[in-house]
Amino acid sequence: MEIQDRTFRFAVHAVKFVKKVFKDPSAKIIADQLLRCATSIGANMAEADSASSRKDFINKVFISKKEAQETEYWLKIIKEAEMVNNADNKKELESMIGECREIILVLAAIIRKSKP
Repeated sequence: MEIQDRTFRFAVHAVKFVKKVFKDPSAKIIADQLLRCATSIGANMAEADSASSRKDFINKVFISKKEAQETEYWLKIIKEAEMVNNADNKKELESMIGECREIILVLAAIIRKSKP
């Protein structure tokens, strides 16, 4: 599966997860942070797809990787702060952390292979 499709599906998953889990207004800041970076991963990959040069491509993929790392950070905050209590939602959170880690590794490989 192409990384653009994977990052898009991950962003949609994050949006649905936040809508389902975060009903408490006090969690709004973390939910907003998670949505910003999770959706930015795919947005930057879409920009990388139409990059004007190899350097521009690598830069956009690097930004996507940074956003993925921030996403992983917020997902881990949610886990460690025990913001999710439902067993099914906990499993979904673990799955999202795993998918995010895999996306980071794929993006790192793309950067490594794209450098001259």
